[in-house]
Amino acid sequence: MISMHTSPLQQPGQGDAGGMNVYVLNSAKKLAEQGIDVDVYTRATRPSQGEVVEVAPRLRVINVVAGPYEGLEKEDLSTQLAAFAGGILVFARCQDLSYDLVHSHYWLSGQVGWLLRDVWQVPLVHTAHTLAAVKNSHRAAHDSAESEARRICEQQIVDNADRLVVNTHEECRDLVTHYDTDVTKVAVVPPGVDIELFNPGSDRATERSRRYLGIPLHAKVVAFVGRLQVFKGPDVLIHAVAELLRRQPYRNVSVIICGGPSGASTRPDHYIELARELGVDRHIRFLHPRPPEELVTIYRAADIVAVPSYNESFGLVAMEAQATGTPVIAARVGGLPIAVAEGETGTLVDGHDPSDWADALEAMLDDDETRIRMGEDAVEHAAAFSWTNTAERLVSVYNDVLVSEGVEPCFRRHAEGV
Repeated sequence: MISMHTSPLQQPGQGDAGGMNVYVLNSAKKLAEQGIDVDVYTRATRPSQGEVVEVAPRLRVINVVAGPYEGLEKEDLSTQLAAFAGGILVFARCQDLSYDLVHSHYWLSGQVGWLLRDVWQVPLVHTAHTLAAVKNSHRAAHDSAESEARRICEQQIVDNADRLVVNTHEECRDLVTHYDTDVTKVAVVPPGVDIELFNPGSDRATERSRRYLGIPLHAKVVAFVGRLQVFKGPDVLIHAVAELLRRQPYRNVSVIICGGPSGASTRPDHYIELARELGVDRHIRFLHPRPPEELVTIYRAADIVAVPSYNESFGLVAMEAQATGTPVIAARVGGLPIAVAEGETGTLVDGHDPSDWADALEAMLDDDETRIRMGEDAVEHAAAFSWTNTAERLVSVYNDVLVSEGVEPCFRRHAEGV
């Protein structure tokens, strides 16, 4: 696997780390558990990482030096594609490694995967996670556009990859609409959720979580988890809360925003200042990104988790929240209508008008019976998605592409221990 711009071991919710990191790490772990040897190549960002990290039996992360450890924005990483690809080739040659297949994640990795596919003469499977054309068609008016250079690179990957893996059928349609993709090359493989970690806990889990976080026990709590960038919509939630409190100034509502700034244009204190300007700063608490083991506490402490993104290929935060028994209010975009069962485990909002979001928050916060019922149903809904299922579907995709290339489906052999 190739994940050039962000390591699967990096803390999600800060910098460029997010749902893709969760996807790569968890799918790789489950593939390894099935007996498949997986190396994940990523760009080294500090010397203390070491070249090889043994994550689990059969799973390694290889840190490749390509450019300076620090000081390179994601937008500048394309200047290091040759150095990164060269580092992979040198490592594989020195270790006398051979691979059956390359699976690249995101367009930067896809460009490298395209080269390695031809050098090693093995199939290339690619997962975009996000697409420039789709992001540009959904972005907020004040958000910066993705470059035409990225869109061209994505088109090259789409044209040359042996198989394209997407999270939802809507993503498949996006590839066809924006990149003229051959639909027979596309495989839909939904992501999973760690239902062993993300669960409702015991009867007093909400109370204990609130005490741990220092949240009033009787407040209505709304949580946001994710990178603090325009595309994720934290400003939509902040404006919606301001509207909610304008309607009812003494409403007992607390908001947790957990995440770190992402992107060169986002200042660390931007959203803190926005909350202060709108006069809602005493209702909103900002937390630094948390590892999954601590995110569970935030999800359990919340009455609602808000996902106001302008687009999501799937929406892992929404699924994690539901697995803990917390209903979700999400934008009706991308894969979120699949991640959230509208009317059953949450509510979908058309658009990003803060007034509409305030309406949705008000309705769910004031209807305890429906909100509690949605939380109970959410656990069952999330249980249908697991990383084991994701890995099994990926094994099927890998074998299918090998067969189409005239190669014996070796992953089935490994998985069955033959």
